[in-house]
Order: sequence, then structure tokens, then C-alpha cells
Amino acid sequence: MNGHYYRPMQPTDAELATKALDEEAAYRFPSFSANDAVTLGLSLRKRFRSSSRHQRLGRGLVISIQTIVGHTLFSCTVGDLGITVGDVSLDSWSSLDGMIAVVRRTGHSSFYVEKGMGAMGKSPQQLGLPSDLRIHGGAFPIWLQNAPCCPIAVVACYSGSSADDHHMVVTTVRDYLRKMSEGAEKPPPGPRGSVTKSSPGIHDSSSVEWIGKTAVGKLYRPTQYEEGHESEGVP
Repeated sequence: MNGHYYRPMQPTDAELATKALDEEAAYRFPSFSANDAVTLGLSLRKRFRSSSRHQRLGRGLVISIQTIVGHTLFSCTVGDLGITVGDVSLDSWSSLDGMIAVVRRTGHSSFYVEKGMGAMGKSPQQLGLPSDLRIHGGAFPIWLQNAPCCPIAVVACYSGSSADDHHMVVTTVRDYLRKMSEGAEKPPPGPRGSVTKSSPGIHDSSSVEWIGKTAVGKLYRPTQYEEGHESEGVP
């Protein structure tokens, strides 16, 4: 190696945006209730409290799960409010609200929007996004399977690290969906010799056709978030 250390290539913004888009397509809920929101929120809290960011670095976190129209289903703080390093800052909740507004505006995770803009080399102003949005990873849309019109809720957390916050939310959603799948009742066996057709799972390709094949080149904006405007890709 001639004395040089090998450093793996860091993923590009385009690759990170495409991965985030794939996560939105894959991690969809068969159903979502207020009880699911509480359980999911507590899972996020537990995961962060056991992380090195909290235990060793003393970082704080704010969590919110809301319906797409703004009803709060779960909300909590990990850490104390204050201005010292490691505490939840006084700006944390306003940052979280701005991230959730990104999901409501675009229908996508705030991390996808952030990396999609980076891949295109465009600013929020160039894309026509309002100034009150917070383009920072950590807000993720909750979609129902086979219901592609719009997300029904948003799960979001903020600790100041865009990539870490997005990864924690996505990992927690993924693990919760696995538990839901494992706990689902198995359908009763059909008559002897018959074949029972299974329902589509969260990876069923037919339920994600509305999402483009790549994140590069456009950000999809559903019409329900832009009254009076036609749905179109952002150049």
C-alpha cells in the first residue's frame, strides 16, 4: 500500500438520496394507530438513550410523531433544556417543526430532500421551497401499504446530526415493522389442495410504482401539498 491508508469512498449526495428514496418505498405500514405511534416513539427514545451520542457525548434529542394534518400522537425530550453543550437547545423544537414541514410539503423524508438538493446543486430558494422549512435529516414519512396518495403521518427526531438522526429513525421504523410482521396472525389454512394467496408485503413492487426509479434530477411534489399548482418535477 506504499504507506498509504485505504479510505473507502464516501457515498455521493445522489447515492444517499436514492437510498433514502428506496427506504421510503420499502418501509411502509400495514396499519398505523395512536398506540403504534406511542410504541414507535418509545422505541426511538430507548435507542437514543442507549447510544454513545447520549451516554458518552451527552447529546440530547427531541422526538415528535404527528399525523400529516398536524395532530400530535407522541412527543418527548431526551435530556434537559438549556444552552450548555450536550443539552437540548432552545431551538430544537422549532428545528423539528421545520423538518416535519418538509415532509408535509414534499411527501418525502427531509434527508432525501437535503441530499437531493445537494445532488442537483440547488438551494431551497431555487426549488421554490419556503424559508421556514428546515432542510435537515431526521423527519420520515409514514406511508400505508397500497395507499400511495400521501403519507398519513410523520416521525421525526432532532439531535443536530442530519445523517445520524435519519439513520436512527429509519432503523427504528424498520425494526418496528419487522416486529409487526412477526406478530401478525397467520391466515387460517385453506381447504386441502387449495392455494391461499398472500397479501402484498412492504417490499411489494406494485405498491411503490408512484416513486421514481432514481432520486437524481427531480424532487417529486404531490399535488395535495401544493394547492393551485400542477404536480411536476423540479428541474
